[in-house]
Amino acid sequence: MPRFLSRLAVVGTVTVLAAGLISPTTVQAAARPGDRAAALRWTALGDSYTAGVIEATGDETAPRDGCARTVDSYPEILRRRLGSLVALRNVSCSGATTDGVDASAQSPLGRPLPPLGTDPNGPYPAVPPQIDAVDPATDLVTVGIGGNDLGFAEILKSCIELGALRLGRGTPCKDQFDAGLPARLDRLRAAYDRMLTALHAKAPSARVLTVGYPYLVPEDATRCQYGNLLQFGTFTTGDLAWARTALLEPLNALIARRTAAHGDTFVDLYPASAGHSVCDTDHWLDGVLTSVLPLEYAVVHPNATGQAHTAALVGDAVLGG
Repeated sequence: MPRFLSRLAVVGTVTVLAAGLISPTTVQAAARPGDRAAALRWTALGDSYTAGVIEATGDETAPRDGCARTVDSYPEILRRRLGSLVALRNVSCSGATTDGVDASAQSPLGRPLPPLGTDPNGPYPAVPPQIDAVDPATDLVTVGIGGNDLGFAEILKSCIELGALRLGRGTPCKDQFDAGLPARLDRLRAAYDRMLTALHAKAPSARVLTVGYPYLVPEDATRCQYGNLLQFGTFTTGDLAWARTALLEPLNALIARRTAAHGDTFVDLYPASAGHSVCDTDHWLDGVLTSVLPLEYAVVHPNATGQAHTAALVGDAVLGG
């Protein structure tokens, strides 16, 4: 049995046990001394949607290097769930782009994220490219990246500002950014291919899982309340609908296509998170803020519930490989 599948067999046994589907005595009876495989060598790469970042996903993990990895981010949830069966190197980092994964050092911002706050412990030293944590012995690579290449933070900030100036009317953000989106997507397409090629070169035996982005905006954008900072603040309804169809959905489609082209596995968060957008009652992402009192920033990121659901989907993809 290939090394990766051998280790997955052990992981799968423990996951079933953890789910309560079989008893500890059943596992003990089935196992013989020497059956235990070495820990699965897993490296988690990605941006803030992987790292966690916001207060709603718990305290930061050590070391505090400005990347703001949190205890309830999906890699850390799976680290706890799988225990000694995985040897996880989580080098995801808030603000990362594909370039920060495979090519260049990154200067992390910590939390809370600008423009709504600045980390009192900053500035932080630059962190190396995330690919430095991948080597020929790596069994599994997960990577969630691409939003910052398209300018998520820039567009979010501009849409809030322009929507306020227009008092919620029209599509001022679409008017400013729509014409330039095809070029941004083209650049990301090339960068994603470059990144996946580099990962396979660095870890030829590793399985690579790419992780998409969840359902941020409901299909009916009128369900979002203009001016509500627990949602999208002063985004106009028209700009929210545009962001869903022109930005988020094309981004996921691009990641899925490039992943397939490299023979890798795409973990699609979008269908499962429909009905759990920022503006839904059972929301898996928080809006501009998580709460007003006390003031907690979110800047439109998955909360602990969202990260737990991502962990379940990523875990299923790992065990199904």
